[in-house]
Amino acid sequence: MSLAERLEKALGPQGVIADAAGMARYLTDWKRSVTGEALCVARPASTGEVAKVVRLAAEAGVPIVPQGGNTGLSAGAVPLPAGRQLLLSLERMRAIRACDPVGLALEAEAGCVLQTAQERAKAEGCLLPISFAAEGSATVGGVVSTNAGGVNVLRYGMTRAQVLGLEVVLADGQIVRGLRRLRKNNAGYDWKQLFIGAEGTLGVVTAAVLRLVPLPRHQVTSLLAVESPAAALELLALAQREIGDQISMFELMSPTSVELLATELGRAAPIEAGGGWLVLTEFASSLPGLAEAAEAVLAAALEQGIAHDAVLAQSEAQRAALWSLREHLPEAELRAGPSAKHDVSVPVSAAPAFLAAADRALAGEPSPPRVNAFGHLGDGNIHYNVLLGQAHDVGRINRLVHDVVTAMGGSISAEHGLGQYRVAEWARVAPPEEVALARSVKRQVDPQGRFNPGKIFGD
Repeated sequence: MSLAERLEKALGPQGVIADAAGMARYLTDWKRSVTGEALCVARPASTGEVAKVVRLAAEAGVPIVPQGGNTGLSAGAVPLPAGRQLLLSLERMRAIRACDPVGLALEAEAGCVLQTAQERAKAEGCLLPISFAAEGSATVGGVVSTNAGGVNVLRYGMTRAQVLGLEVVLADGQIVRGLRRLRKNNAGYDWKQLFIGAEGTLGVVTAAVLRLVPLPRHQVTSLLAVESPAAALELLALAQREIGDQISMFELMSPTSVELLATELGRAAPIEAGGGWLVLTEFASSLPGLAEAAEAVLAAALEQGIAHDAVLAQSEAQRAALWSLREHLPEAELRAGPSAKHDVSVPVSAAPAFLAAADRALAGEPSPPRVNAFGHLGDGNIHYNVLLGQAHDVGRINRLVHDVVTAMGGSISAEHGLGQYRVAEWARVAPPEEVALARSVKRQVDPQGRFNPGKIFGD
């Protein structure tokens, strides 16, 4: 009996897809740049069924590639282009098991769409602060397994900071149920942290308890024009002094970003950028007086010459219009042609120096490329994307950019993970001691290397 037949016996006819047409959407990454191969797609409907899948695959000697919403940007949730692999989709496990508005916690299964969890939290007067463009498709298990970032990291931290408990299936099919709602637990190792951001290489996340926060009653969104990243950093420092932890988001867009939005999508900013940079900010609070405080920050920025133009959203429609500029940047870049994408982070105060140094490194190329730099300046995460022409060597460009990042003590993957895209570069720039430690963890938790082969380590 084949593995597909044994899985169908265990999961039922809805639990297995084995035909090429049915499997196609699971085997290609979101950017449509990597397509892998799988023996079949397993679709368990419960944690117990996930454990059965893992045991059956182990008996057959077949590696497992866990997948959530398949919205990742590093091809970490699709199989390798060749080899005998099983795609394990968590999409049927969509339940929200509990929502506690007093204890500020939500328990959801791995296949629950992030936006669904956000809406449930909002209905209870709470905020699930994990937020990014793909939240309408991304799932809780994938979000946890990639330690997703997004626009709220400045205030609330990465996904890692939002996870209170996990339920995980290990390589031998054992279920570890750690779905605690505790804010304080110092009993032994915090083992759940191993699986957060592990990209499915250590086990299968089947459910999570996520931290909620009180839903802010007031939000203020503004767009400002500044001359340079250094001026944007001055603006951030001013806002931190005056408003402090009420800053939720602080996004930077380069002159190339502004140009691409206009030329590719016909979207013009409602203020005069003047060939400079744009900063999108959002402040949030449950206390009154936020609008006045935000207006004071904008006025001070203009008076001190930090910004030369600004607009403050007066309605939800205006707020959405401002955010649409930032949210449509990937689409505008895609329409402009191929690009080498760099999801990097450096210390916040070093962001202007990184941008200048990376620009200098690329300016020395025989055919200097255009750069579309944008991202989460408030937490030091810059998407430094290089628009490519036929004369450009992608591998060389990656090395140039990543060498600058590494020299500044940064990371070549701030929020998207290593997946398949950044495996070789991480092996090149990562400290050997860190790689060795990571490998030792992998060997202990997944000794046969069954989970998500070729990701992170590239073996």
